[in-house]
Amino acid sequence: MARVKQQQLPTLTGSTILFAHRGARAHAPENTMEAFHLAVRLGASGIESDVWVTRDGVAVLDHDGKVPASRLRSRSIRDVLAANLPAHIPHLTDLLALLLDRNDLHLSLDIKDDDAFEPTFKAIDDVGGELSPRVWLCHPQRQMLVAHRSSFPDARLVNSVRLNSIREGVEVRCASLANEGIDALNMRIDDWNGGLVTLAHRFSRYAFGWNLQQPHELRSGLRMGLDGVFSDHVDRMVDAATSLEL
Repeated sequence: MARVKQQQLPTLTGSTILFAHRGARAHAPENTMEAFHLAVRLGASGIESDVWVTRDGVAVLDHDGKVPASRLRSRSIRDVLAANLPAHIPHLTDLLALLLDRNDLHLSLDIKDDDAFEPTFKAIDDVGGELSPRVWLCHPQRQMLVAHRSSFPDARLVNSVRLNSIREGVEVRCASLANEGIDALNMRIDDWNGGLVTLAHRFSRYAFGWNLQQPHELRSGLRMGLDGVFSDHVDRMVDAATSLEL
């Protein structure tokens, strides 16, 4: 008996944004400029990273927000001056410069420190180039996103959550996001299905999926119409997207 091919559902973005999670993390040291540049060379159409703020108010990119203080101890990035950070930790402005060179490249930023919102806005303003529509700011708390909506009206704001934390249901959540001016719902790939993606789209909310690592997960996420997918494996992600276009 012939296997029925899964229908490919439409996206709101035209084509799914292929976000390289922490840069080309499977291929280079994560959250480094080396990883970010490699991700672009491998064909990613988006870069993902994590934002923290230093003691002197500089937005920088790191996952854990810790730097070594001694052999046995670490310090929070928020307690360290930007000039004293290890050389491999980029400033956000370093990555934004990459977007200036590529007008088709998107950037997803996971705001790890609530105090990093304003420094992030400042970095984007300082770099210029009308980057805001290509920058997606992610946070798990809707209230935090709403509080900053007026400060950065052109940015794309993303509510990043797990399905089991949405007590009111996805339909009510998407309606609330639409009313509050939050652009996208971001959930792990195993939280999504085609029906939920279609539901998000009905409220004109973008649907993003993270932790797509294996080829079958990537193909499934792309077919269900996710507007953005996040993977450590840029090569697999690009191959999956290319195979669906053939």
